[in-house]
Amino acid sequence: MKWVKFRLKTITDAEDIIISTLYDIGLEGAQIEDKVPLTALEKEQMFVDILPEGPQDDGIAYLSFFVEEEEDGSLKVQGERVERDTLLKRIEQELEDLRLFCEIGEGSVTVDETEDIDWINNWKQYFHQFTIDDILVIPSWEEVAPKDEGRMVLHIDPGTAFGTGMHETTQLCIRQLRKYVTPQTELLDVGTGSGILAILSLMFGARHAVGTDLDVCAVEAVRENCQANHIDPEDFEMMIGNIITDKAVRDKVGYGRYDIVTANILADVLVALTPVIQDHLKPDGIYITSGIIHDKEQTVVDAVQAAGMELLEVTRQGEWVSVTARKRK
Repeated sequence: MKWVKFRLKTITDAEDIIISTLYDIGLEGAQIEDKVPLTALEKEQMFVDILPEGPQDDGIAYLSFFVEEEEDGSLKVQGERVERDTLLKRIEQELEDLRLFCEIGEGSVTVDETEDIDWINNWKQYFHQFTIDDILVIPSWEEVAPKDEGRMVLHIDPGTAFGTGMHETTQLCIRQLRKYVTPQTELLDVGTGSGILAILSLMFGARHAVGTDLDVCAVEAVRENCQANHIDPEDFEMMIGNIITDKAVRDKVGYGRYDIVTANILADVLVALTPVIQDHLKPDGIYITSGIIHDKEQTVVDAVQAAGMELLEVTRQGEWVSVTARKRK
């Protein structure tokens, strides 16, 4: 399928109104490029790996809209065909009209050459099999080489929303899990994403796992990855919701139930999570945290100790840190 990209240069304050305006003429699914830092709420909701810092916000934004191109070179908008120049003039006119009552910055529009885009599968070119110590992590579209037969193999398809296990924070958690998982382990994975930590825990021998996440897409990702690794659906229970703020989620997760809790999320979220998670751990239960940039290490250590937990170990990889603690009896 072929597409044409219309790319607009504007300012961050005008993103929403431009997207709304162009939506009315049939341009949907805007791709936004800006340097706006995450809000406190977005950080609380981002139970995933992220880069430690972003670039300085300069107030500039780029909005890209992709329009399907027909075989005759016309574009398909709202089910109708329109010429490229006609659509470009329509976009430019909408921007000029907006200038009458709001600031939109430069407001320039560029049109890229037509390109083939496979929205669902293009990301796959960046994800290939790799190892975490003796574990082979492999996507479904690749095969296990003869030299790797006999290894523990984790089949993982993260899709477009979740991690693959390549990030240092995930690897730090995996190494800690291997130390503490037993055949009796009941595990809770907060911010489970694609389910990597819970699935590997079950492969290490854990009895049962529960995963929580804020993103409903995690349900399907976990289902598919469990199936790929022959995990019994009864062994991995998935829940959607915020365990920190939603008592209904906490009640459903269950209290005093878990031998191990993993949380590979942001340090600031871990500060809020740690006193909450105490209620879900068994006495002597293990709390494995990661997603901590090195200059936030003491913040998480302090949170763990303030919650009355015993600090067991701090491990590091690159600029990332994992803090492991035990709930006191």
